[in-house]
Amino acid sequence: MGLLDELKERILIADGAMGTLLYSHGIDRCFEELNLSNPDEIVHIHEAYIAAGADVIQTNTYGANYVKLARYGLEDEVPAINRAAVRLARQAANGRAYVLGTIGGLRTLNKSVVTLEEVKRTFREQLFVLLAEGVDGVLLETYYDLEELETVLAIARKETDLPIIAHVSLHEVGVLQDGTPLADALARLEALGADVVGLNCRLGPYHMLRSLEEVPLPKQAFLSAYPNASLPDYRDGRLVYETNAEYFEETAKAFRDQGVRLIGGCCGTTPKHIAAMAKALSDRTPVTEKTVKRRAVSVSVQADRPAPSPLPELARTRRSVIVELDPPKKLGIDKFLAGAKALHDAGIDALTLADNSLATPRISNAAVATIIKERLGVRPLVHITCRDRNLIGLQSHLMGLHTLGITDVLAITGDPSKIGDFPGATSVYDLSSFDLIRLIRQFNEGLSYSGKPLGQKTNFSIGAAFNPNVRHLDKAVERMEKKIQCGAHYFLTQPIYSEEKIVEVHEATKHLDTPIYIGIMPLVSARNADFLHHEVPGITLSDEIRARMAACSGDPVQAAKEGIAIAKSLIDAAFDLFNGIYLITPFLRYDMTVELVRYIHEKEAAAKERKVVHG
Repeated sequence: MGLLDELKERILIADGAMGTLLYSHGIDRCFEELNLSNPDEIVHIHEAYIAAGADVIQTNTYGANYVKLARYGLEDEVPAINRAAVRLARQAANGRAYVLGTIGGLRTLNKSVVTLEEVKRTFREQLFVLLAEGVDGVLLETYYDLEELETVLAIARKETDLPIIAHVSLHEVGVLQDGTPLADALARLEALGADVVGLNCRLGPYHMLRSLEEVPLPKQAFLSAYPNASLPDYRDGRLVYETNAEYFEETAKAFRDQGVRLIGGCCGTTPKHIAAMAKALSDRTPVTEKTVKRRAVSVSVQADRPAPSPLPELARTRRSVIVELDPPKKLGIDKFLAGAKALHDAGIDALTLADNSLATPRISNAAVATIIKERLGVRPLVHITCRDRNLIGLQSHLMGLHTLGITDVLAITGDPSKIGDFPGATSVYDLSSFDLIRLIRQFNEGLSYSGKPLGQKTNFSIGAAFNPNVRHLDKAVERMEKKIQCGAHYFLTQPIYSEEKIVEVHEATKHLDTPIYIGIMPLVSARNADFLHHEVPGITLSDEIRARMAACSGDPVQAAKEGIAIAKSLIDAAFDLFNGIYLITPFLRYDMTVELVRYIHEKEAAAKERKVVHG
């Protein structure tokens, strides 16, 4: 009788954590490598779980893939480590338990760190070794990213007829981190050919049971659950799980009532926990019917605050000008407010506020944005970098901006800390700019990163950065297209200092419906021009422009005039190709930007007048 045949008739008990026991034994290195260097330890743990009542054990291969083993310099040992793992599990089972070949998920918070192509490649390498060694089934576990799990499940189903168990992991009760309800996710996995679907890791029995209350019995597959022992505590540099085995004995029957037919343990569980569940489920009789609870999720749309037309809509329908004015590096904002007012009076659509540009501390752009919005009626566009805040801080920041009524944001990676005033500071980068765009889009759907309802839907207009100052513009456009897929509504470019480049950008992006604001920053001196060209990433100046600025060296008034003249010629080049103009103010010289704003409006008025005369 095979694994699936047994699951039709009775509940099976699986094993618990491998890493928890190894960690408790003082081992704090690559656990999978122990398949080669300390095989007796691995066999002993397998045997302990079988003695505790496990009918199913898993190979010690959760992280035995190229990506994770590379952290230890063991990427070339993938085949050997996986082969050894199966043989050790087979030796321990000795016909007394089924052996599942385990493959863990790769993607965590930052999806962009591991591409789907890399997921496929490393998954196939591990899968083929496990299948060749003769496992009784495949266990796909700890997948927070449903896209990744669906991808590898499709590969596994194509390659084998063996039983496949597919486990998602949740941050919140009943919902995946992308907002997909657990019941829908498991149904999708069943449709892709998973024989057993369920949950493992992150949640203890209490929250895992609450999640399963919303899941109906599958039509063809079986349900499984591998809960953590509890939420971990952090003591003296070590993670400690508190839940005692008796609690698992109490909850085992509740898992059975939810339709679970394969039950084991994950982080923090030991043979004592497995023995407790085996004792509670000694008769192993499964349920064939259950009542499903429906959880009501309330997400409202705030309608009490009038919102201005989104910036991308402005750029689609008329000339739109936004200006960047960086918050001050020092305390005191009088000069900044004077500049913001002058720009507002000149007729800009929004004032963009950098988020500690060039990794240099400035007054919080959220604070400044609130002040100019409330005091001056200026529309703020707040930049958000991935550099300074972890995933918790980013979500808190977004909730704060929404609460303040600030709806325009620009999602960017952020310059690394090492180029700024404090090169020893930590760059966080929990998320990439692509992930941050996805996160903001998810907020607009009323869901946090973990999939938890926020109670309200935000209404962020999502801007993204585009750097056209690259050797291969087609690659930069591909990044644009990926950001659009992630949820970007419009783009702001790095400063462009070439009329030819503006035309080139238009030709490369004219197939896109997403508005682009062309970045233009007036130069103030020859030294400024040389610094931008040689030392600021993403900015390139032509030899002609540098020569024009060099000719004004030593004459700051003439240099400023020349910088404005260059900027006006760039505006002329962009005028008939792009509705959006993004002016970047240098060194708080808002007088220069005001002149350029007025120049744009004068050109627009003249163009309209010509249109009336001729038409």
